[in-house]
This record gives sequence, C-alpha cells and structure tokens, in this order.
Amino acid sequence: MLSSIPLTRIIMLANVLVVTMAVVVLLTLPTPPARPGAAASGDPTRGPSGPPGPSASPSPTPSLPSAELPPPVTASPEFARQVKANEAGAVPILMYHRITKKRLASIDRTPAQVRKELERLARGGYVPVTAREFATGRMDVPAGKHPVVLTFDDGHHSHFSLQADGAPARDSAVGIIYQVARKYPGFRPVATFWINNHPFGLREHRDQERAVRWLVDRGFEVANHTWSHPHLPSLGKKQIAGQLARLERLLKRLGVPPSDTMALPFGAMPRKRSTVQAGKWQGTPYRFKGVFLAGAEPSVSPFDKRYDHRSIQRVQSNGKKGECRKWCSQYWLEWLDRHPRERYTADGDPGRISVPRGLRDNIRSDRKHLINVY
Repeated sequence: MLSSIPLTRIIMLANVLVVTMAVVVLLTLPTPPARPGAAASGDPTRGPSGPPGPSASPSPTPSLPSAELPPPVTASPEFARQVKANEAGAVPILMYHRITKKRLASIDRTPAQVRKELERLARGGYVPVTAREFATGRMDVPAGKHPVVLTFDDGHHSHFSLQADGAPARDSAVGIIYQVARKYPGFRPVATFWINNHPFGLREHRDQERAVRWLVDRGFEVANHTWSHPHLPSLGKKQIAGQLARLERLLKRLGVPPSDTMALPFGAMPRKRSTVQAGKWQGTPYRFKGVFLAGAEPSVSPFDKRYDHRSIQRVQSNGKKGECRKWCSQYWLEWLDRHPRERYTADGDPGRISVPRGLRDNIRSDRKHLINVY
C-alpha cells in the first residue's frame, strides 16, 4: 500500500491537479462577509479556567468538552500484545476545505457530511491529534485507539465563528467537532487550521486575535498556509520566504507561537523543497517540523524509517465518486477497517514505541531505544 512510490507519485499529481482546480474555483468565488462580532462573541481571551480578559463578553462561554487526554500507562510487551499496538502503522490525515450547505466545488463538504465522517471516526476508535502533535511524535492517545489528524485549509469562515451565547456556530468545523465530542466522550476535540492573511474571513485585527486565541487556548493548532495562497512552484526563493515569513508575523501579532507545521497551497511543492522547510525573510525566520501535501493516502507513522517530514501525505475528505473512487477518505477509512494490522494503534505509553516483532526494523534509528517489541 504505502510503499508503492511510482503509483503514489501519479496519484499525488492527480490529487494536486484536482485540488488546484477546486481551490481556484473557491478563490474566485466571493467570500460572504463574517457577521459583525460573530467571532468576537463570548469570552475568547481566556482559557477554560483562566480569568476574563479585558475584552470579555458579559456572557460566559458555555462548557465544552476538554481536549485533555487520560493519564498515560506503562506498556509492557504483554500489554502491547493485548491492545494489539502497532505504532509503526499508517495514520489518516484528513484534509477539509470549505464547509457549506450547498457544495460548489468538489472539495466542499456539507455540515452533515463532516458530522457523519467524524462520528464514523469516533465509533471506529479514532482519537484526533493536531498536525503538530503528529509531526513531533506526541500522539499520546489511549491504548488500543488510533490517532487521526483533522486539518482545515485556508482559514475559511465556515471553519470557526461563535454564536451570541459564546458557543461555536453549530455548522462550523469547530461546532461539529464539539458536537461529536459530546456524543462520543473519547473523541478529543482538536484539529489544525492552516490559515492565510484573513483567518476565518475576519478583517479586523481585534476579531482575528480573539478567534485565534479562542482556538489555541482550547488545544487547537493554528499555523501557516502562506500569506496569500500562491502556487509556490511559480515563485522564486525570496518570494516563497516572504509568503511564509509574513504569515508568521501575523501569527505572532495574534499571540500564536511560531508554526511547527505548514500546508502547501494546492499541495504544490517548489522544485527546491528546502525553501519551504526553513528560511528567513527581512529578519523573520521560519522552520517547520512538518510540511503537508494535499494527497493521496494515509501517512506512514512518524516513527517509521520511510517517514519524511518534508512531504507528509494527507487524504481529501470525500466520498467514492469520480476521481475519489479511490484515494479519498471514504475509500481509505474502509481500507484501514479491512486491514487493521496496517493501521497505527497506540499503546497508551508516551515513553515507548510498541510494535509487533516483525516490524521492529521499520522503526527509525533515532527511536530504536524506545521500541517495545511483542
């Protein structure tokens, strides 16, 4: 599956073409203005237990499910065998774009489709982690569970806004995630939002800051998707650096730490990959621990020797029609259900990497000292 390099390249190019065409359509469509105050309602300037910020709303934010994980365990070989741990297995990293009641592009998803897919993940034992947690190998999900990374490109207004009562809008990405977390308590409410220069459709700095801090304070990741979403292979080295550094400056002004991850616009990699991995522009540096593509299969484990943090695979969220007959989320989630031994299953122990004996040699040399074989 994940080792067929020529086929993967063909699939990846096809995915890039499809995503490029669909995103171009989205970028040419008018963006409805965000409802005034929509992302500034409630009390986004505090965490779940912190004091109100200076701009706090009179109405407290409604109680929401926590992103905290249960306490870790110590995994012995016998325990790893019991939970069928395989931390060398594949991890689905799902890619979403706009969420809208009426799909206008192939990569659009309706709220009902997103809700159905997340509920399927929850029933299947998947626990969300952020792209940062994946790229740094901190997927500390409970024993016997499977990590999944939910990623949302472009910082679209359908991803996040708040209602008048301070709760996330029901049909927004964040609203749907919390609804599923309430229904399935083991489903951790976190995701990664890769944004451009107008996060969540907001134009005012104050609104942008409140929205981003609300998310980060609750365990979500907000990171770099370039300043203006250009086709990076068409740009020179300095232009690419400017796109990434300008977005890092914005994130800093919004109170967000430097990005550890970034997603390539259109999934298009520049000819020289190092230009998007690390660099500096007008005194502003950037360095990413994970650079994410736009397709076309689950990623290998970050502990696997085949793992390349410079080009991490994702899977487009979609059904099984047209170009998605294979290679989109429905196909791959069904495939992983039929091949559970190929899937990443956690041991619940952050200090060990548990694998069946036959997969011992698949683990990267810098992680060999953590291997727990059964």
